[in-house]
Amino acid sequence: MKTAVIGIGNILFKDEGIGVYTAKFLEENFAFSGDVEVIDGGTLGFKLMRYYQEYEKVIIIDTVSIEDTPGSIYNLPADVLLGLGEYRKTAHEVEVVEMLEICSLLESIAEVNVVGVVPKDIESVEIGLSEEIEKAFEGLYKEVLRELGRVGIEYERKGDVSLRSVVERYATPSMERM
Repeated sequence: MKTAVIGIGNILFKDEGIGVYTAKFLEENFAFSGDVEVIDGGTLGFKLMRYYQEYEKVIIIDTVSIEDTPGSIYNLPADVLLGLGEYRKTAHEVEVVEMLEICSLLESIAEVNVVGVVPKDIESVEIGLSEEIEKAFEGLYKEVLRELGRVGIEYERKGDVSLRSVVERYATPSMERM
């Protein structure tokens, strides 16, 4: 099954970067069976349509603006997202759902899930994560692994790169990312 795991968010706004960090963590620490692409989607927005159409399975990792305790983890299938108006609080959340709505009118669309965490702080201009989101991180990435397993994708641990190490690399300018 052709699968995309896309971490989205803006690393400049504290917890808003959790999707990007999680995708990088997964890419560096796990090997996947089958055709799996792990993507740093940043703030892809409307460019998500390509993935919805070219892949059979898409897992988006993001924050979810749901009234719940920061650190609460959700795995939301596309059909639930389409009816979840309160989810749309940030610009890219709006774009994720709008692209799902547009693609739902097309002949084929990937099976899409958003695996997300309720953020503590998406307003501070700071690279890093709140303590609540750091504590929830293991549950978040394990939920992504469970979703991959649900569609028959196997994985094995290949590295031991920490979340803190991933975040620190984004906080330090690198010629490799430029």
